[in-house]
Amino acid sequence: MIREVPADTVFVILSFEGPDLYSQAGGLGVRARELSRALAGHGFPTHLYFVGDPGLPAVEESAGVYQHRWGQWLSRAYPRGVYDGVEEKVSDWSRSLPAHLGEQIVAPAAAAGRRVVILAEEWHTAAAVSLTSDALSYQGLRNRVTMLWNANSVFGFDRINWSALQAASAVTTVSRYMKHRMWQWQVNPIVIPNGIPESALEAPAEAQVRALREAAAADIFCFKIGRFDPDKGWLLAMTALGLLKRSGRRVKLLMRGGPEAHGREVRAQAAAQGLQVVKAPSPIRPSELVAMLRAQPEADVLELSTFLPDSVLPLVYSAVDAVLANSGHEPFGLVGLEAMAAGGVAVTGSTGEDYAIPFLNALVLETDDPLELVAGLELLEARPELALRLREGGLRTARNYTWNNVIVQLLHWVELAARRQSVQQSAADAGAPA
Repeated sequence: MIREVPADTVFVILSFEGPDLYSQAGGLGVRARELSRALAGHGFPTHLYFVGDPGLPAVEESAGVYQHRWGQWLSRAYPRGVYDGVEEKVSDWSRSLPAHLGEQIVAPAAAAGRRVVILAEEWHTAAAVSLTSDALSYQGLRNRVTMLWNANSVFGFDRINWSALQAASAVTTVSRYMKHRMWQWQVNPIVIPNGIPESALEAPAEAQVRALREAAAADIFCFKIGRFDPDKGWLLAMTALGLLKRSGRRVKLLMRGGPEAHGREVRAQAAAQGLQVVKAPSPIRPSELVAMLRAQPEADVLELSTFLPDSVLPLVYSAVDAVLANSGHEPFGLVGLEAMAAGGVAVTGSTGEDYAIPFLNALVLETDDPLELVAGLELLEARPELALRLREGGLRTARNYTWNNVIVQLLHWVELAARRQSVQQSAADAGAPA
């Protein structure tokens, strides 16, 4: 049988995105933050390496995690965010990180009789994983380290040396859809789903939910958040809301996109559909969002133009009639799962959202026809008992995807990878039956 991961195992997470605002561009930063905190919460010494804010300490402890902001000299030269100057950052990461990990993390851990597990994320880290494996072999330390590399998307796949990566590391991904996509690259990854923190299951205050719904004053109240990317289904959503408005319904959409050029097409589509778009800074507190909605009764679409804090997101998920997570290509769909955890109704696509079951815990769009979304939103409006059933089913599903549950799967595959990579047991585990 597969033995348990020793408690004195040191975990190292490599991810370009991380907890800093500078480091967040999508769901990867949230994943890195919450996974590292969950591992630390299980008692594992945990290090998170990411491209961080150049104005913050190079190393600091937060929520039990040692956060390493790598390449800050480049972040200072490229102040617009984690992917500003990405080519130089990837080059620096691949060149400088392998030796550091061997000397500062693996060698001290091995001397103390500990094992190390390196969990790397996305194409930016693939070369560093291979080079780290080579460097550890040269140092005689490779048999103390288990390596896993995870794909959250297909971005950058054409830049990966798959043979070298698979020789150095176990390969994982976040959904069966991604597993099938990766077969095209002659890679058969292990599926380990994304997770959410236990705190995501805390229900927003009912009074705040009611105040937000009343402030929206809409027949159909929706929320959509994500990058302005054609794959995210923004144009479909705007078309559907335009059709609903022209049918006589009062519609209201809160949306938070990004700086991507596709945002101009989204706003143009909204205007073409007769929707009035108003831009506003994102609120810090729920009361500010309520006041903002009351102050903009004529806005069909309220575009939040700055970072939306975690303290406000669950309230929005719960208060709206539907969270439009309707991507045409979605590797996992963290937004839909977060909406379920908050007691909201998720409207997802049908690619990577393994957790979404049509009419049991979510509405799942099978086509790119806006009329399908219109019909789904009309159904929620006409059948409040169905909407309630979806909210309850979604919450039950979300409980199965907390990081505490996902880590059980992760640790199982870590131990199997350790066997395949001939990793030596730690001193604390030496002599235990396999």
